[in-house]
Amino acid sequence: MTPEADDRTPGPSEHTASDSSGALPPTANPYARTCASGPFTVVEVFGEIDMATAGSLCEHLDAATSHPGPDVLVDLRRVAFFDCSGLRELCRADSRARERGGRLRVVSDTPRLHRLLHASGLLDRFPPLTRIPESE
Repeated sequence: MTPEADDRTPGPSEHTASDSSGALPPTANPYARTCASGPFTVVEVFGEIDMATAGSLCEHLDAATSHPGPDVLVDLRRVAFFDCSGLRELCRADSRARERGGRLRVVSDTPRLHRLLHASGLLDRFPPLTRIPESE
């Protein structure tokens, strides 16, 4: 392991998907879980999303956008760190959702993520919601 990997805090294991929780496939992992919330598919993201962990997020975003007309909310409120690897996965999943006649939105109440979206030129593409909507 590299020193950087030793410094990383793994995502909380209590946030993994389980069959009894109503979570949707594909996998259980410490960085993301997928669940239904009314008309939305919510991908909850935890811990640090970087080059080493973005694949865990990708699995959930691919599954959430795999059907026609997906309405996906990516909940980033429990993310401690998010870099360009995570942004790449968001853009990829957003394009896939649009191709299927759906949409992907971001939920975040942290100024840090708002600054990242602004600096990357993606704030207009992903204007953050501060909470999960009740329904539309």
